Amino acid sequence: MEKIIKEKISADHLLYVSLKYTKTCDVIINLLLRWKIMIDLGMDILVEKAQKQKKWKAVPDAPRAKLVQLKKIFADDQIISETLQLYELFRDIEQLEKVRENEFRKGVNLKVTYKGETINIDLEKLKEYSSLLERFISALK
Repeated sequence: MEKIIKEKISADHLLYVSLKYTKTCDVIINLLLRWKIMIDLGMDILVEKAQKQKKWKAVPDAPRAKLVQLKKIFADDQIISETLQLYELFRDIEQLEKVRENEFRKGVNLKVTYKGETINIDLEKLKEYSSLLERFISALK
């Protein structure tokens, strides 16, 4: 849990300080990658929780297999399932097609093509993601 809190602190710094002053898409990508690491650590806690409840079947250490099984186990928990869907986007962010708009300006926007649809990742969207991840961390505690 301590590692998750540290990742969250550095992600918050990227969101509220670095992005405020630089307004570049590179900072947005780094923030999403930081959140990916944070969710990864959270998934390990979810695996431990599922093992204690005897719901976990042994799977290879592959992240995708772990993700699929966690989605099934925690399908009824809305916050966790939303976070796991978001994790899929964050995991693939480096390979996806990206268009940078309004860099170095107030309306900095990263357009990402994911599963055939275009997602605009701007400051408002990042704040939505941040609040979802806040609720995710609270759910883990």
